[in-house]
Amino acid sequence: MAADGQCSLPASWRPVILTHVEYPAGDLSGHLLAYLSLSPIFVIVGFVTLIIFKRELHTISFLGGLALNEGVNWLIKHVIQEPRPCGGPHTAVGTKYGMPSSHSQFMWFFSVYSFLFLYLRMHQTNNARFLDLLWRHVLSLGLLTVAFLVSYSRVYLLYHTWSQVLYGGIAGGLMAIAWPISEFFLIRDTSLIPNVLWFEYTVTRAEARNRQRKLGTKLQ
Repeated sequence: MAADGQCSLPASWRPVILTHVEYPAGDLSGHLLAYLSLSPIFVIVGFVTLIIFKRELHTISFLGGLALNEGVNWLIKHVIQEPRPCGGPHTAVGTKYGMPSSHSQFMWFFSVYSFLFLYLRMHQTNNARFLDLLWRHVLSLGLLTVAFLVSYSRVYLLYHTWSQVLYGGIAGGLMAIAWPISEFFLIRDTSLIPNVLWFEYTVTRAEARNRQRKLGTKLQ
């Protein structure tokens, strides 16, 4: 640490915009919504954790869809160039353009894709228990609720207008519906296997033993 009177300060300081959210002082609702608007960061951290520990290509494809979704949002913003509301009261933002909302587009992509995955991709047996079906409905409702609250937070905190979060949600939802392309590239889907690492280990070991027996039979 520098001693007193020996500090050399830079000419200007900039915040880390990725996690910088401003809210009205003394506003408890705004404070809570500011934390809620950080949901995309938590989602990304969750994806990175899953990819590191499961190494499952469907999860990687999902994260790739979110990344492409963000790229499309950046492109649309710079094509339309619609400013943020109230003359842009927040100085620490990634871009001065607000149409469409990237937070809204991100969360609705995530929620709609997860909703479709839960109901169309996850198989269920005819004798599934009531609780097994209930958690799916509760989780889907929770995802859609969080997406709405994040969108609302961006309007409440004056980062976007209602039209900007609305079109962001529509763009994210459409991207989520169009993204399931893994089948066209023959990317494996192991989401129904609870422990992918153990499954791969046992299958590989069984195949190695089978080939070893065949090789031993040929040598006799």
